[in-house]
Amino acid sequence: MDDLTEAFVELIRLTSTDLPADVEKSLVSAREQEAQGSAAVGALDTILENVSLARRESLPICQDTGTPIFYVNYPEGWSTRKLRGQIRNAVVEATKQSYLRPNAVDSVTDKNSGNNLGDDAFPTIHFEEVEGDELTVDLMLKGGGCENVGAQYSLPNGPLGAGRDLDGVRKVALDAVQKAQGQGCAPGFLGVAVGGDRGSSFDASKEVLLEKIDDANPDQALADLENRLTDDANEMGIGPMGFGGKTTVLGSKIKGLHRLPASFFVSISYMCWANRQKRMTIQGNSVTYS
Repeated sequence: MDDLTEAFVELIRLTSTDLPADVEKSLVSAREQEAQGSAAVGALDTILENVSLARRESLPICQDTGTPIFYVNYPEGWSTRKLRGQIRNAVVEATKQSYLRPNAVDSVTDKNSGNNLGDDAFPTIHFEEVEGDELTVDLMLKGGGCENVGAQYSLPNGPLGAGRDLDGVRKVALDAVQKAQGQGCAPGFLGVAVGGDRGSSFDASKEVLLEKIDDANPDQALADLENRLTDDANEMGIGPMGFGGKTTVLGSKIKGLHRLPASFFVSISYMCWANRQKRMTIQGNSVTYS
């Protein structure tokens, strides 16, 4: 297996500095919906100027470069131990080059490691063996502000009138948006997982955020709920950065999981407007980024 450290560094650089085209397009569309001269337009203009500057100068889009979360789909026979080592080395190098801010803080001693390495959970790396000879790696940089406004609910929820059904899912997800207000750097994206246990539910609510905005949910009931959830959230009037306006959520993605009969968890992961993610694909000697 070749040393892919440099390729991983480039993946980190692109993720940190180059906002995906579909995310930028959604921000442009959101700006066109807001009233001219409003605080919402001013916030979106600043965001879009920042996106352009970051791409042009190869600088981080946000000062909070977030928790690096890697999703690695690897061919049979590859060493996950070696891949983990190369990813961690790349994180150190990317930090030296200022594509990542030193973010890894020991929760007991409050000491910053200085290189974005902590225990096995920082950076977070998910591995899955797949068929074929192609390696794909998705990287998400999850900011702390938007992570803070994530939430998990157990249905039924009496105070919200939320039962164990999709309407109950809608009610608790909207409650999370309402409680967040402008925190988490709206407008953003909602990743929702329905079912699972507490841990798998939160994991799925993050992973579903990797989908492109226009990707269609194969489950029609969940696809309909995604659209309604986005529309309902935008009717709250919270707006960009909480300044008021028509755009609070740019899109919603929902994943259903099996669960035990005794439990019905709904997990909501919020992603800020800086929805930083990229994919690296390696096949043979070819490396591509998208």
